[in-house]
Amino acid sequence: MIDYVDFASFVALIDDDEHSAHLLTRTLVEQGAHGVQCYGDATKAFIRLRAVLGDATAARPVLIILDLKEHSGANLEFLAAIRQLTRRHDVPVVVLAHQADDSCREALLASGAAAVFARHGERDAYRRVAAEIIEFATLEQRPEAVGM
Repeated sequence: MIDYVDFASFVALIDDDEHSAHLLTRTLVEQGAHGVQCYGDATKAFIRLRAVLGDATAARPVLIILDLKEHSGANLEFLAAIRQLTRRHDVPVVVLAHQADDSCREALLASGAAAVFARHGERDAYRRVAAEIIEFATLEQRPEAVGM
């Protein structure tokens, strides 16, 4: 896996497809992400998140991007597994969902997602979504910097 990380401000990517993770990492960096660190699939990511968020001296992600495609409920299951951990440490989780219809979005938000973004196959739409995720992370990090 490839990690590009500026530890002052980075996002953690949880993705069970290595090619997809590489593509999203590249696109996020191109869209202005200060850094992306890939945490792997759900099993590896859960262990790594517990270690990172449990260590007071570790650099923590400003945002977690969840993009699990293993099965239709994988994102919901993972959100349930990490909900208390991410809330305790105030780290927002956004989900890239294949289906971002209202019922899917509501279920993910009810399970702890801070936002839900639609996963697109078309290149320009994919870039726009990556830019929206970076904007979301920026606003979550320092809302006062943009007049909120």
